[in-house]
Order: sequence, then C-alpha cells, then structure tokens
Amino acid sequence: MDEKLLTWARAVKVRQGRVGRAACPVLWLFTDARRLAEPLAAIRRLPRGLGGVVLRDAAGRPDRAAQVARLCRARRLGLSVGGDWRLAASLGAGVHLRDGRRPAGMPRWLPALTSSAHDVAGLLRARRAGVALAFLSPAFTTASHPGATPLGLLRWARAARAGGGAAALGGVDGTTVRRVPAAPCRGAGAISALL
Repeated sequence: MDEKLLTWARAVKVRQGRVGRAACPVLWLFTDARRLAEPLAAIRRLPRGLGGVVLRDAAGRPDRAAQVARLCRARRLGLSVGGDWRLAASLGAGVHLRDGRRPAGMPRWLPALTSSAHDVAGLLRARRAGVALAFLSPAFTTASHPGATPLGLLRWARAARAGGGAAALGGVDGTTVRRVPAAPCRGAGAISALL
C-alpha cells in the first residue's frame, strides 16, 4: 500500500472536516476482475473510517459481494456497488452510478453514493443524482484503460471546479495525487496503489 497516498488521504480528511464534508470516505479502492481478482486482502488493509470500496463486476457473485459488505461494515469502510442496484440494496450499500446516470427502475430512496464521470456534464449529472462523491477520470495514464487519453492536470482541475469538485481516478498514487489541485479534489480512487 502506498504510504504517501495514505498520508495525502488523511490530510484531505482533516481539511474536509474543517469545512463540514468529512462524512464521505476520501480514499477508495476500486475492484477490478482482471487486476484484483481477490480483493479481500486489499480491503483489510484500508484504513478504518478513511476508505471505501467501489465494488465492480459483482453481478453473478453475490457470495463475494456479501463477504465484501461484511468486511466493509466491520472496518467502517464505505461501500458502493456498481452495475447492480438490486445487489446494492440487498447489501445495504450505496450505488455507484455510471457517468451520473441512475439505472432504470432504481428507487429514489436508494442512495447513489458514488459515480464515475469523464467530463463536466457527467459531474453535473452526478450532483443532480445526489451522489456523495464523483470520480473524474482518467486523471493520469492508467493501466485500467491502456491507450485512453488522460485528462491531465489542467483539464482535470477545470472540469472538477466547474462540476463542484471531484475525486481523482486513473493513474492515482502517492506521487501523482499530490499534483492534483487541492481545492476541487475531494478524494481519490485507485487499484494498484492500494494493494
């Protein structure tokens, strides 16, 4: 686990606590079927109360999702389920939206905790959907999407400011995250840096 990233996340949490936004975790582990086939060990290493998990590719694996949910509750970690709002509801978890869009049939009472976004429009949709944290990506070159053009610092910061703030995702580690402007950055998501 990247200690510089943990130090950064603790500082963000303290800073947000002073402005009344400390309820949402600031450091999120994204599961990935290809790069992180067994996420439980990585989840166990996340700092209590500081982190969260965006559980992707959980459809068809309710047993694994239930294990993740139990571990997140025990460690006071946020949990957001992508791709299956019914599974999220059954686990008592939030939903991870795709580009700020609520899936058809998803009840209004079910919280949309997190969302992906790739531009200002996605960030604004996520805000209208009531998400606690939107991940603007890819901030940097990332192994998750080889060949994708990263936003880069200037475009990322401009979009995050226009969208009311965002979390950085894509190529995030303890070195790259320190380059992201603090004011619009409300958190970070990662895979490799949290293993």
